[in-house]
Amino acid sequence: QVQLVESGGGLVQTGGSLRLSCAASGITISLRIMGWYRQTPGQQRELVAAVAPGGTTYYANSVKGRFTISRDNARNTVWLQMNSLKPEDTAVYYCNSKGGPVYDWGKGTLVTVSS
Repeated sequence: QVQLVESGGGLVQTGGSLRLSCAASGITISLRIMGWYRQTPGQQRELVAAVAPGGTTYYANSVKGRFTISRDNARNTVWLQMNSLKPEDTAVYYCNSKGGPVYDWGKGTLVTVSS
């Protein structure tokens, strides 16, 4: 059974930093595209950052230069380092794993950036 467990969310002031973690079990993250999505009430879930098995990364334009996705294959863990946070980064952040046509999701962690 696949489990993705996020942690590291919380309340931070504008300009601050947070580091989200996603601990995976039941899958081998090195074989999957791992990503972080976020969602605010009434909005669609949007892709924030992703890392492919070969190490190629993707970032949404809104977070380029501020967020960094990384993974530790030995620990089966993915991180999202978020710097220079803005109020518009406030959202529930979800860890995602894509293997072929299969998507797996964590339950999310709330990030709140106060102005």
